[in-house]
Amino acid sequence: MTVPRLSLGYSPCPNDTFIFHALSEGLLDEMPARIKTELHDVETLNQMAFETRLDITKLSFFAYLKCQADYRLLSSGAALGYGCGPVVVAKKALTEADMATARVVLPGRWTTAHLLFRLWMPSAGDRHFVPYDHIFEALESGEADAGVIIHESRFTFESAGFSAVADLGAWWEAETGLPIPLGCIAARRRLPGDLIAAVDAAIGRSLDHARQQPESVMPRVRRYAQEMADHVLKAHIDTFVNDFSRELGTMGHAAIRRLEVMARERGILA
Repeated sequence: MTVPRLSLGYSPCPNDTFIFHALSEGLLDEMPARIKTELHDVETLNQMAFETRLDITKLSFFAYLKCQADYRLLSSGAALGYGCGPVVVAKKALTEADMATARVVLPGRWTTAHLLFRLWMPSAGDRHFVPYDHIFEALESGEADAGVIIHESRFTFESAGFSAVADLGAWWEAETGLPIPLGCIAARRRLPGDLIAAVDAAIGRSLDHARQQPESVMPRVRRYAQEMADHVLKAHIDTFVNDFSRELGTMGHAAIRRLEVMARERGILA
């Protein structure tokens, strides 16, 4: 029997390298396929998905909503939860009223951070996109007045000299009462259904492996992390890897549906 070969893309962020460690290293007892992994920042993965270049991929939920005709949502591996949303930050004190005319940098056109920002502040038209790890630099240089930060930056922005203008996760939770859907794992719809199910289950087992043996996973997590301080890595994993990462469940799917409805009602998603 021929073993299928699949390409898998995910980000170098601690939550992804934690979840996918066992799967990427071939440590699971039963592997559904020979898997070749690629690591890219999430906006690159979003763009690759629009070209259907990967079989299994991490995606921002905004990008997933755009390409769901080609990709099927998996139950495992997602970044979704409470208290984990993007944060709008600035070097100088700004109010929400200032945001309508502020120059804002965001971590990618198809990131969920961008979608949430547009839902929160639809009047803000001066939006620009840079890699997520260049947001602080753009604010320091005066290139932008405000930035929307994600990943490790939400744990370090205060020590870097920035202040919060708004927590978009808190805004979302107040608006909807639902967990905030940030990123997901999706599979090409052309793949056989039983293979997709086997990959989904393997991602869940890979997460279980990391939770059971966290110290064996951390060297790889540290190797790829932008922020190397152990307390930041731990905070990142504790925040973004949770029960929704193991199984989206009813609440997770409800949050995704709500995000899509809001994006379509406000003309952001055609």
